[in-house]
Amino acid sequence: MCGIVGYLALPGSSAAGGQAALSSMAQAIEARGPDDHGIWCDIDRGVGLGHRRLAIVDLSPAGHQPMESSTGRFVLVFNGEIYNHLAIRRELESQGYPVSWRGHSDTETLLAGFDFWGVGPTIAKCQGMFAFALWDRESGTLTLARDRAGEKPLYYGYIGAGPDRCLVFASELKAIRAHPRFSGEIDRNSVSLLLRHNYIPAPYSIYRNVSKLPPATLATVRTRDIAEGVAPALEEYWSLAQAVEMGRQTPYQGTPDEAVADLDTLLRSVVGQQMMADVPLGAFLSGGVDSSTVVALMQSQSDRPIETFTIGFQEDRFNEAVYAKSVAEHLRTDHTELYVSAAEAMSVIPKLPHIYDEPFADSSQVPTYLVSALARQHVTVSLSGDAGDELFSGYTRYQATDSVWRKVSLAPRSVRAFSANVLTSISPDTWNSIAGAVPKLRERYGKNVGDKVHKAAGVLGSRNIEDLYRSFVSHWPDPEQVVLGSREPPTKLTRAWSSLGDLEPIEKMMLLDFITYLPDDILTKVDRASMAVSLESRVPFLDHRVVEFAWTLPLQFKLRQGEGKWVLRQVLDKYVPRALIDRPKMGFGVPIDQWLRTGLRDWAEALLSEEKLRNDGYFDVQQVRLKWREHLEGRRNWAYPLWDVLMFQAWLHHTHA
Repeated sequence: MCGIVGYLALPGSSAAGGQAALSSMAQAIEARGPDDHGIWCDIDRGVGLGHRRLAIVDLSPAGHQPMESSTGRFVLVFNGEIYNHLAIRRELESQGYPVSWRGHSDTETLLAGFDFWGVGPTIAKCQGMFAFALWDRESGTLTLARDRAGEKPLYYGYIGAGPDRCLVFASELKAIRAHPRFSGEIDRNSVSLLLRHNYIPAPYSIYRNVSKLPPATLATVRTRDIAEGVAPALEEYWSLAQAVEMGRQTPYQGTPDEAVADLDTLLRSVVGQQMMADVPLGAFLSGGVDSSTVVALMQSQSDRPIETFTIGFQEDRFNEAVYAKSVAEHLRTDHTELYVSAAEAMSVIPKLPHIYDEPFADSSQVPTYLVSALARQHVTVSLSGDAGDELFSGYTRYQATDSVWRKVSLAPRSVRAFSANVLTSISPDTWNSIAGAVPKLRERYGKNVGDKVHKAAGVLGSRNIEDLYRSFVSHWPDPEQVVLGSREPPTKLTRAWSSLGDLEPIEKMMLLDFITYLPDDILTKVDRASMAVSLESRVPFLDHRVVEFAWTLPLQFKLRQGEGKWVLRQVLDKYVPRALIDRPKMGFGVPIDQWLRTGLRDWAEALLSEEKLRNDGYFDVQQVRLKWREHLEGRRNWAYPLWDVLMFQAWLHHTHA
């Protein structure tokens, strides 16, 4: 796992900054690669590449980057792992490619493949996670690439103008900010996306003219494009939509039991492959289905106890450590758990703007960083169970959305709209007063009845199931009205569901989550947290063979009698008793709602003060202050919307102080 940086400018231009600029950019992401660094420049061609190395495979100097191909045609900086690169080497040798290997790094394997087959055909053979930049001396072309699911990040964009224009790219924004000519303008439209989703989805970034390269995409730009600022040409080399369509055309033909056996075999192979490393390796373990399956498959293929790691909290509703410990004891792993206090967890929050580099507001970023830091004390690589929910229908919101819509849609939309208007015409405080006077209402719905009534009104007002689902995954329902001077851009979540093919509504939600929430929230969260402590994280469920196999399975193999991940649970049953796993889904969160009223109150008030909000000029002061007052008074739970604003404010004052 590493960090990459670079630029492409006009030949001989001094605008790019040369080696000094590359060094500054690479230094900004030192945590991604503390073991080695390198830069390569060709001033006459206007190109420069920089690299920070976290040595995982081939720890020798033979793995040093930037790396040139044996023919001298290509120069590469690479971040990630190609798990099947030794098989690719054997294929090259069997087809007569004349190479004398200098070492056993996957970077060298890639370069040989690019020389022999070309970029596209080589990537098609790769099983792994990656982001890279490749300079082709022969054609004068720079190619940027990102893996199929989006495990590894890559940003790019133009700085300067005319003959001083320069295309820059990097694994993280902090490296682009380190370029001496960068003067980024915050994109208010992206701020509105942050308030919608708690993250900024690709291809957008927090800065105008800087983009995230989408997953499964190649971007190419030639030297001659630089003067006119021609955007890199984007080419999708793999598509989940196509994988889904192929799964529909050639669905799985076996029985449920055969599907369980085949999934077990496939996952064992993938997990075994991802245990490849020349450094200590372990796994995150929450005690849930996904992480327990990964750990079980690791332990079944290891002749020594696998190292596993869990963070625990004193708050029962957020503490999974007791379940993880039970699974670890059954599997006989070498388990490490660390219970952290609320104060210790909150001490991470000042670090978040630097770690996440652009505003990012999934509050589980806090425990993710803590468990990464814990694991890094013992290992350099850690496997995780992410993506099981998106592939095997694990999120309860899938069923909830489908069930609610089936009931709500029975009433005509005009009736639903009228009912919603009536419900919201009465303030939450008034609803709370009404409930307080009616014991049965208070007993059934608890406190904050008004909050629940207004949320129900939002459900009634939905035009269709797409609307309903979008409301369930939205924090602020109308961000344009909150972010001053913004217009919310279109995203993959705003496309019509009819464009997603002939799928069940639950399957469409799974597909959308895989191409939006998974790369832009979950994988971003894990990458930045783990890389901040120089830990490589791997996600076996994201091997494209697993993804493609999962989409050949009918929905009833995933969702059965109201229980998600049926086929995956059957695999896990072979290794871990069901009694150790069966419990309501908890997620990986922290009590942000309570913290904002207690230990974080002064910190939040400083960022949300009327004076600061007005001076900064990004948010409608009245709306934000109203939510803050209602939250502090316990009248509403606005933790998630407020966390979005707070993470932007914290980032703004850390980065642009």
